[in-house]
Amino acid sequence: MDLAAVIVGVIAVLAVLALFLSRTVVIVNQASTAIVERLGRFQRTLTPGLTILIPFVDRVRERVDMREQVASFPPQPVITEDNLVVSIDTVVYFQVTDPKSATYEISSFLLGIEQLTVTTLRNVIGSMDLEQTLTSRDSINGQLRGVLDEATGRWGIRVNRVELKAIDPPHSVQESMEKQLKAERERRAVILTAEGQKQSAILTAEGQKQSAILTAEGFAQSEVVRAKADAEAEVLRAEGEAVALEKIYQAIHDANPTSAALAHRYLETLPIMAQGDANKMWVIPSELTGAMEVLKKGFAKE
Repeated sequence: MDLAAVIVGVIAVLAVLALFLSRTVVIVNQASTAIVERLGRFQRTLTPGLTILIPFVDRVRERVDMREQVASFPPQPVITEDNLVVSIDTVVYFQVTDPKSATYEISSFLLGIEQLTVTTLRNVIGSMDLEQTLTSRDSINGQLRGVLDEATGRWGIRVNRVELKAIDPPHSVQESMEKQLKAERERRAVILTAEGQKQSAILTAEGQKQSAILTAEGFAQSEVVRAKADAEAEVLRAEGEAVALEKIYQAIHDANPTSAALAHRYLETLPIMAQGDANKMWVIPSELTGAMEVLKKGFAKE
C-alpha cells in the first residue's frame, strides 16, 4: 500500500508540474499573436516566441492569425433594379491588423464580414439593372471593398480585396442572353462576309480597270510605233522612188531618145496599162499625139 501511495503521489506531482508548466510557458508561432488575460481582463498581446506567464493568474484567451486570409462565401440571391434574382458568389481577402479589437470588438469577425458582405452586396446590386450588374464587376468590387474596409476598421480588420467569383442570372434569362449573343454573332458574321465581298468586288474592279488602262496604253503605244514605222517606210519608199525617177530621168536625158522611140515605147506600154479588170478608162497623154504625128511622118518617108 505504501508503494502504491508513493506511485500515486509521484504521478500527481508530475501532473501538477505539467499543468504548472503549461500555464507558465507559452510558445507563439510565427505570423501569429496571442491575447493574454490576467484575472479575466486584457493584459497584453504576445508576439511570436517563448513567453513566461504567471500560472493560474494569466491565461491565453485566443490565438490570432496575422496572415492575409481568404473567405469564400456561398452564393447569395440578390434582386436587381429590374426585379431579377441573380446568384452571386463573393471572395473576400482580409487581414487582422489589431488582434485586441478582433477579439473583443466582435464575437466572430469572420461571420461579421460575411453578413456585412451580403447586405452591402444587396444594396449595391439593388441600384443596378441586370446588364449593369454583368458588366460592372470592377465597380461592384470597388464599392464592396470601400464599405467593408470602413465597417471592419473598428474590428481591427483590413479588407484588401473583394472579388465577385460568379454572377448567375435566372435560367430563362441565360437562355435569352445566349440566343441574343448567337444572333449578334451571326449578324456580325454576315456583316463581315458582306464587307469581304464588297472589298473583293472593289479590288476586282480596280484590277480590271488597271488592266484595261494598261491594255489601252499598250495598244496606243503599239499603234504609235506602227504609225511611225509606216511613216518611215513611206518616206523611205518615196525617197527610193524619187531616186529611181531621178536615175530614169537622167538615163533618158543621157540617152537623148528621139520622138519616134518615145512613141514606140508608148505603144508597147499601152497593153500593159490595159491589163486588169479595174481599168475602165484610159488617159492618153498629149505627148502621145505628137509622137504619133512623128511616127506618121516617119512611115510616110519610107
